[in-house]
Amino acid sequence: MQYPALANIPRLQLLSGLVKCYRNLWKVCSLMPLALLALAIGAFGIGTTEFVIMGLLPEVADDFGVSIPTAGYLVTGYALGVMFGAPLMTVLGTKISRKRMLMLLMGLFVVGNLLSALAPSFGLMLTGRVVASLAHGAFFGIGSVVAADLVAPDKRAGAISLMFTGLTVANVVGVPLGTLVGQSLGWRVTFGIVAALGVVGLLGVAKLVPDMPKPEGVRLRHELAALKNVQVLLAMAMTVLGFGGVFAAITYIAPMMTHVAGFADGSVTWLLVLFGLGMVGGNLVGGKYADRALMPMLYVSLGALAVVLALFTLTAHNKIAAAVTIALVGALGFATVPPLQKRVLDHAHGAPTLASALNIGAFNLGNALSAWLGGLVIAAGLGYTAPNWVGAVLAAAALALAVLSAGLERRERAAGTPPAGTVTAERPTVATH
Repeated sequence: MQYPALANIPRLQLLSGLVKCYRNLWKVCSLMPLALLALAIGAFGIGTTEFVIMGLLPEVADDFGVSIPTAGYLVTGYALGVMFGAPLMTVLGTKISRKRMLMLLMGLFVVGNLLSALAPSFGLMLTGRVVASLAHGAFFGIGSVVAADLVAPDKRAGAISLMFTGLTVANVVGVPLGTLVGQSLGWRVTFGIVAALGVVGLLGVAKLVPDMPKPEGVRLRHELAALKNVQVLLAMAMTVLGFGGVFAAITYIAPMMTHVAGFADGSVTWLLVLFGLGMVGGNLVGGKYADRALMPMLYVSLGALAVVLALFTLTAHNKIAAAVTIALVGALGFATVPPLQKRVLDHAHGAPTLASALNIGAFNLGNALSAWLGGLVIAAGLGYTAPNWVGAVLAAAALALAVLSAGLERRERAAGTPPAGTVTAERPTVATH
């Protein structure tokens, strides 16, 4: 099979980058508790089912006899399910242990994907997507808390990034392979395989994740009180704007690359692999340095992201420059994920579960917001590169909030007063493996 997109990007370079990436990933994994592997597997399945549908919309639309825009509701419905499901499932899970809740969420994920795979009508397919999405936000939210509790305080961001590596690797391996399988053997086979991945994740959580009871004294009102913390709200706003900047460009990457850069239609898959490679690398780097200097890491990643997105308006006209920029956008965008998630956990430390899950919903809110704004500027006749400017503005706004957040934190420390909404319940002590 020939891939026109690789005319100026040797395939060996892609493979070499992938090998180096996984070599570094293996080194990180060897230093972390094995339970994180189970969380990463679950994250891999969730990431695959979230994004693979984008490459299978024509097949699904043809099978059910609906238009492509109608099939697009499968993407929108999933995103909305994540936004509303994150707090809902987290609240429902306040009465049981985090391990048991993770197992229930993976079970829900399996049911949703099986329903999608077997759905006889588009309505049931959409229902299956929504059911699967309900597990998304709560799994990453609760999983982040569990991952952080498995390691020493100075390794928490690294542990969170390792769990999110499952999501980033899904974009490098799961989504391209799922798209290929769906186009070759049928999209139902893809969702059946994803459901099987969910079963593996469920068994991994059951076997490897230790029992982690909720902190004593923490109730739903404590979780809600944590949302009064200005720093928690600022971190969520940074998540919406910063990650929104990434998806303002990536949502419209196909028409941008085919109409502006001149790539063939079939090349978009390989360009998304580059984006996924960037995501994996950025996520690991973000986790490593967030444990050392969290706010400087945010300053650098958000500032560089704003600059790169602005430059994307120019580099989109050249194949090589466009490919490099896509990888940089993925790297810089996901370098913000571990520090932002850790910042939410740090400032909602007494009752972090709901805040953590809501921050995952904030990522999807950013996706929806940026896709809408990007569509507006394209519809206004500003061209397919216009969403890059939208992304640059959003990333710059996130950087401004980061500076504001740090300034407020310095003022609070100087005054010697705890931030509003701080919850003082103790965290559980969990033995590491």
